[in-house]
Amino acid sequence: MSAIQYRNLSADEICPELFKGFIRHQVVEKCWRKENDEWVVRDDPFIDNWSEEDYKTLTSCLKRTITTGGFVAAAFYNETLKGFVSVEPTLFGEEQKYLDLSSIHVSEDMRKKGIGTQLFLAAKAWAKKMGAKKLYISAHSAVESQAFYKKMGCVEAELYHKEHVEKEPYDCQLECLLT
Repeated sequence: MSAIQYRNLSADEICPELFKGFIRHQVVEKCWRKENDEWVVRDDPFIDNWSEEDYKTLTSCLKRTITTGGFVAAAFYNETLKGFVSVEPTLFGEEQKYLDLSSIHVSEDMRKKGIGTQLFLAAKAWAKKMGAKKLYISAHSAVESQAFYKKMGCVEAELYHKEHVEKEPYDCQLECLLT
């Protein structure tokens, strides 16, 4: 069994073919929802599965992240992409202390193997080096996704990023202290 290889990506490497062996599929049964200032778990079954158009959009977004000075790192297994993370380059919020973790995904066939943890830690290290005090995450509200973020030390964000809330009103707005 090959070891998982981690490395930063360049803009030139990011193309739709990079995602050929990546499986973005998630069966969601329950999600966290904020109701009357309380977090509750609600049934909200759906299947999250990316289309070819979603991958084209993702490719464009990740290229833009890199070309504007942001961070994109990836995990490869047998030279096939199995996970990636991205952090945007612009500090925001009170005292300019946040950097936006814009994506973190692990291929369905490689979840629960520590890939997400390693990618998250790499994002934290990069953000800290860039002068941020916290990572900001507009995170999928699925119970499983939220369990991962909690394990990583994330808590509800003190400051909500307005554009994220408007774009994904059911996401959980989180932050992670960079220590």
